[in-house]
Amino acid sequence: MHEVVVGALVREDRVLLVHRRRTKLVNPDAWDLPGGVMEAGESEPAALERELREELGVEIVTESASHLCRVTAGSTGVAVRLSAWLVGDWRGTPTNAAPDEHDDIAWFDLEDLPPLAHPDVRAAVMDAGGTGRW
Repeated sequence: MHEVVVGALVREDRVLLVHRRRTKLVNPDAWDLPGGVMEAGESEPAALERELREELGVEIVTESASHLCRVTAGSTGVAVRLSAWLVGDWRGTPTNAAPDEHDDIAWFDLEDLPPLAHPDVRAAVMDAGGTGRW
């Protein structure tokens, strides 16, 4: 099973999403939280730091990250365990540092949040925003 970690950067009641390229094999042409596959022996926080640095060019403040949800997706042959985190603080300005993976990044208010690649992650983001966790 693949282990994936994603992060919801939140600021001023908005969350940052990336738009996956249409050419991606998994979840093409979908808005999603930035992140990716964990490397062997990597903890979730370490993978989150690495992935957000690679994809957005930011250094997260680890203490600002809190676990949001964990979901299992895909079929048994290509199952993925996805762990989503809320990130409230980071250094740097988020940019599309992985243009081969994403063709856009954008900030969204809760009421304008599009469907995400994983509906359960979207529901957890909505719930966290609605209850003031971010």
